[in-house]
Amino acid sequence: MVVIHVKFQGGEDQFLYETTGDTTNDALLRGLVDVNNTRVRIAYLCGAMAELAEHGPAKPHGEEGIDRIQALGGGTFVEKADNYKEDPQGSRTGNGVGEQMTGVFKDVCSDAEAYISKDRALARKALTKEGLTEKLTTMKGAVTMAFPMGLPKWDPVFSALEGEEGLEGTQAAQGLLDPATAQLWCAGKEFVREELVRDRVGKNEKTKVVAKLQKPGHGAPAREPCVSEGERKAMMAHYFKRQEELKQLAEADDDDYMNSTWADTTALKNSLQGISGGMKAPGIR
Repeated sequence: MVVIHVKFQGGEDQFLYETTGDTTNDALLRGLVDVNNTRVRIAYLCGAMAELAEHGPAKPHGEEGIDRIQALGGGTFVEKADNYKEDPQGSRTGNGVGEQMTGVFKDVCSDAEAYISKDRALARKALTKEGLTEKLTTMKGAVTMAFPMGLPKWDPVFSALEGEEGLEGTQAAQGLLDPATAQLWCAGKEFVREELVRDRVGKNEKTKVVAKLQKPGHGAPAREPCVSEGERKAMMAHYFKRQEELKQLAEADDDDYMNSTWADTTALKNSLQGISGGMKAPGIR
């Protein structure tokens, strides 16, 4: 099994993906993009579901506004439920899901976030399409429990659960990639779609490579540093300690070594005369 360690710009976002040497690079890229885009959806949903739990569904377009201000001006009236909590942004009804379902939302989202976290890659655990689909299904189930009649179609959570198209116009959409044009680079060379994975990484199926997945037109990405961040910090600490030691030596008295036994010019004479080097006159150091 060939393991592709996918890293993005900055290295903060990364995941592992397993494939085979006989897989075409085109199929590999489409699989990687699918995993990436699903991760983007899950990350967006975690934030949107937190807002949904606290302030309820989104208001229809054109009816946004802070409720108390709209009430004073005779604007749209929002029926307040038992779990009402005014949305300071004015984009949601304020009718949240309640304490119990809020806890369910948090548990579901925490589990999903842990699955797509870079910590999973650092633990050498690969992502799978089945695993990502399971997380989305669980999130959709939690939303259905809280809103058995369904969310309005203009709500961000409803749109994101339906597919990637629901992220259009959001900040998260910048992380989406096109499966037909995305590029994969490793060691300064691109995975050519017409070739096989083994043409790029070799015939050994027990291979792991670090690669960059990106949009077209950016050229070859910067190569991975020779040392990890932890190794770099350890080296810096060592060099700083050594620098301090050299600084202390430079500040020391240049004649201090004269007090050492090995620097005594009369040591041989004293030894032949049977005089111990440790014998000194009173008051002499």
